[in-house]
Amino acid sequence: MTKNYDSHVVVLKSSIDNVEAAAIIGDKKTSVFKKLLKKPKKSQVQVDSIRLFYESILKISGMYEADFFRKAKHTLSVDSNVKEVTFGEKTFSIKEKSALKKAFVGSGGKNKVDLPLEEHVFVEDIDDLYLDYSGNEINFPFKVNSKTTETYPDKVLEENSPNVKKPKITYDAAIELLQDIIKKPLHNEIRNLKEKFTVLEIMEVYVPIYEARLTGPKGKAGLLRLDAVRKKVL
Repeated sequence: MTKNYDSHVVVLKSSIDNVEAAAIIGDKKTSVFKKLLKKPKKSQVQVDSIRLFYESILKISGMYEADFFRKAKHTLSVDSNVKEVTFGEKTFSIKEKSALKKAFVGSGGKNKVDLPLEEHVFVEDIDDLYLDYSGNEINFPFKVNSKTTETYPDKVLEENSPNVKKPKITYDAAIELLQDIIKKPLHNEIRNLKEKFTVLEIMEVYVPIYEARLTGPKGKAGLLRLDAVRKKVL
């Protein structure tokens, strides 16, 4: 059953207007039809339409905590004349030196004793996961603050609702992906394992992206995508 999660929405501000976007697209349109090192002439590529979309990036932040006991072996260095060590009610003999080590250090050098112990381990890991609107993991290259985001994000999305690309992946599925990433494999010989995963933040970041439909040589169709925040062709 799907849970209800608290989330918030931000919309990044575009750093270009429609006129500047059209100019960049006009300048870069031939790159879509580039083959090897050859590009067609600009006159051979027609811009059929330009639309501004708001494309979502889903951010999931979470914390994984684990509390458990695990078996471990710690090696203790003792003087060369020590033959055994008593720890609690148990006695442990020194490790036999290899023939090669004896040849190098002789009867001197430190002796080693292996102590089988149990460790009480606490794990706490915090991580973020960013997914594009199709649910693919991506790096997040944007700054999110009061200067880079719209004051009224819901209004912007409502006014452009036909051109809004919301996440295709559910929150539950995204959270499960983060859990798989953040949860490290544990030692085989453990006991009394207590685990907890906490969702710290769910944020939908909407990025303004211009999409230009193009027609190139021999009637071939093409698509040019322009990140309106970074003025970057995607």
